[in-house]
Amino acid sequence: MKEAIYKQRKDTVLGIVVNAYIKTMTPVSSSYIVDEHHLDLSPATIRNILAELEEDGFLTHPHTSAGRLPTQKGYRYYVDNLMNQIQLLEEEKFRIKHEYEKEMRDLEAALEKTSQVISELTHYTSIISVDGWDGKIFCRGTSYVVEYPEHKDVKKIGNILSALEEKQNLLQFINRDLEKKIKIYIGHEIVCSDIEGCSLAVSRYEAHSGPTGRIAVLGPTRMDYSRVVSTLDYFSKLMHEVV
Repeated sequence: MKEAIYKQRKDTVLGIVVNAYIKTMTPVSSSYIVDEHHLDLSPATIRNILAELEEDGFLTHPHTSAGRLPTQKGYRYYVDNLMNQIQLLEEEKFRIKHEYEKEMRDLEAALEKTSQVISELTHYTSIISVDGWDGKIFCRGTSYVVEYPEHKDVKKIGNILSALEEKQNLLQFINRDLEKKIKIYIGHEIVCSDIEGCSLAVSRYEAHSGPTGRIAVLGPTRMDYSRVVSTLDYFSKLMHEVV
């Protein structure tokens, strides 16, 4: 019983650190957790939990800061066990359907619009493939790659943009068989050497008019996973209804 309670406390603290770091990109300190979340835990207990999470490989800390930030293992655990799926707001859904009504001239126009709206909603790069359309993808939001604060290395940025432009390797990866409705690849799980420090969320869709394919969102490992998963889930259903 005590072990279960302590594990729950560790999960809570890890969830707080990941959520806070996603929003602020600032290492999360024990004092922040104490001041902002009012857990029924002493500051000493929170410090101990943070130290254990770091020892277990879920968190790390920069040498210049006492705060912690998630590792790839921490993000993986968060995505698999702690993430809460949000719901898109009704006004967002209304706007999306309205955009579709204006752009439903043909399938290509609808997919182009879908890619654009997903990118605008998530502030990441969106990629849509169509089964049987060799090498054809709809990709919007590549400019967001340059804006990620953690991507300061010009060479890395160039490699990511090149991979998006060349398409083939990324397309092969996106079109892999999906074991789940939405699959999330974090960091080096993306088997594409040019893409570093990123996460990729992939969902399958089946359009009402017949075509099938993948919808994917590429962002930093610090991506807002809940927002991305909710967006992909909504669009997979919407495309089956109206495209």
